[in-house]
Amino acid sequence: MKFLRYLLYPFAIIYDLVTTIRNFFFNVGVFKQTSFNSPVIVVGNLSVGGTGKTPQIEYLIRLLKDTFKTAVLSRGYKRKTEGYVLLNETHSAEDVGDEPLQYFKKFNTINVAVNANRVEGITNLLAGKSPEVILLDDAFQHRKVKGSFYILLTKFDDLFTDDFLLPTGNLRESRRGAKRADVILVTKCPEFLTKGQKNKIESKLKKYHKSVFFTSISYDENTSGAKIVAIDELKNYEVLLITGIANPIPLLSFLKEKGVNFKHLKYSDHHHFTENEIEDIKGEFSKLKSSKKLILTTEKDYVRLENSIEELSFLGIQTSFIEKQEEFNSIIINHIK
Repeated sequence: MKFLRYLLYPFAIIYDLVTTIRNFFFNVGVFKQTSFNSPVIVVGNLSVGGTGKTPQIEYLIRLLKDTFKTAVLSRGYKRKTEGYVLLNETHSAEDVGDEPLQYFKKFNTINVAVNANRVEGITNLLAGKSPEVILLDDAFQHRKVKGSFYILLTKFDDLFTDDFLLPTGNLRESRRGAKRADVILVTKCPEFLTKGQKNKIESKLKKYHKSVFFTSISYDENTSGAKIVAIDELKNYEVLLITGIANPIPLLSFLKEKGVNFKHLKYSDHHHFTENEIEDIKGEFSKLKSSKKLILTTEKDYVRLENSIEELSFLGIQTSFIEKQEEFNSIIINHIK
């Protein structure tokens, strides 16, 4: 597979040319950018999928929601509706996408909307709900909006500096795009990041002259949903694990470290489960012989499956800063003020 991707390198050069010209036209004003009087904080990445945007958006929501009237705008990936939709209690993941629905269900004091046209979406949010700050989810390449602050995410073991453009690599645009960032967050770091690891990454990123922060993923202490089980007790259960996310490897590693006995059914990112697939999952669960068993999934998958599988539990995650958390928080708060 890697060899095949290297054979496609000429197409990566063409892709680089197209995206570079596009960015240049936005930079010099040939293509229109719209800015807003209210703070618009953009969270995104240079690569496709799996850098931890959802927990980072949730981190910002927790940081801001009690002080500022906060809204989140997302494209609503793989939703079946079109145009601008402001989420309410009647919406499903098929209507608005799994991540926006997760934000809406988890935080009842914020507004969440979806719109592929981000300019229109922000305009509608400001007109209808008057938020004091808008978090723009996965919009680093959406140049039609000129955000007031850009947070660029890059994964610890898959830095954008070590990657190539599509289709040879996984970059959506050239590494030069990092210059638009205000801060860079290195995500999914090991909990005990060594000074040597940190210095090596900082040396790769220093030419972009951005503040760099290191974060990891921490899992909830208990499962939620149908069964509430302490993480340390999961090893006493037979677990059917269902994932439909870009990168399930960190979750698999975490469960293995905890000694959990699980069977993994893997689906594509943002997967919409068919009735036959739901029945297959239930059938696999019925095959588990232990009296202590559960179906475990991610929080993002849970919002797509909770109405179809009664026995479903999920394991939530949060972003944790390894260091300089207060510095990051102050940067964001001061920007909004």
